[in-house]
Amino acid sequence: MASPCEVLLLSTGRAEALEFAALAAAEAWRVEYKFSRYRNDSVVARIHASRGIAVEVDDETASLIDFASQCHELSDGAFDITSGVLRHAWKFDGSDRIPDSAAIERLLPFVGFHKLTWQRPWLTLPAGMELDFGGIGKEYAVDRAYEALAARRPAPFLINFGGDLRANRPPPNGPWQVGIERPDTIRDAAMILDLTHGALATSGDSRRYLLKDGVRYGHILDPRTGWPVQNAPRSVTVAASSCTEAGLMSTIALLRGAGAREYLQAQAARHWILD
Repeated sequence: MASPCEVLLLSTGRAEALEFAALAAAEAWRVEYKFSRYRNDSVVARIHASRGIAVEVDDETASLIDFASQCHELSDGAFDITSGVLRHAWKFDGSDRIPDSAAIERLLPFVGFHKLTWQRPWLTLPAGMELDFGGIGKEYAVDRAYEALAARRPAPFLINFGGDLRANRPPPNGPWQVGIERPDTIRDAAMILDLTHGALATSGDSRRYLLKDGVRYGHILDPRTGWPVQNAPRSVTVAASSCTEAGLMSTIALLRGAGAREYLQAQAARHWILD
């Protein structure tokens, strides 16, 4: 998940705590191994190796592609799992190295969910294009780990993968308290939220950005232009019933730039924005 991951729970002892932590970790690693673009044995690697040829995918992968298609439609094309190819131009390492326009323009022909041929369970990926489930992978892993624990544990627990989290119910002494980190800080909470159940997901640019001539370029890219979204909030947190839904809403809000708040209000989503 490329981030610290934890399970918080009330336990009768160390052995029980380790058992449930291992259960959540196993599901997180399963999702990582299956969908990571960085592994040569993942589903994504198999699809990439078969560019131009129809590949039959399993039900779980098909459901994620269906969800990605829905995300693409709901965001007017701003949420696109083919946009990962833009990382060949952009390196968000805190430096001032902005790619030239020509490098971005060369990659744009390889971006666009509509260019895929998708008829469940068959997918054809055109030559030069890539799939990247990173925009939904961590939140999806939270939900899968949650389901694994919920099936075996009625007592309160909270799963937190890099700040994206989901809880089944509050502990006896009150709600879970979740700190929303102030942009550009580490473990400095700008606010504390009370969570009884459900999910929270946060999207922002504190860790991955470029800075040149006083202009900050966050890592949220608009796949239609290849450039970072401008005038977006520094951080958007959304509450929803599932972590996947919360993550989708927070990411689409950032992709709306200055219209993030208006978008979330129109969706009647519980949200918190830090500028």
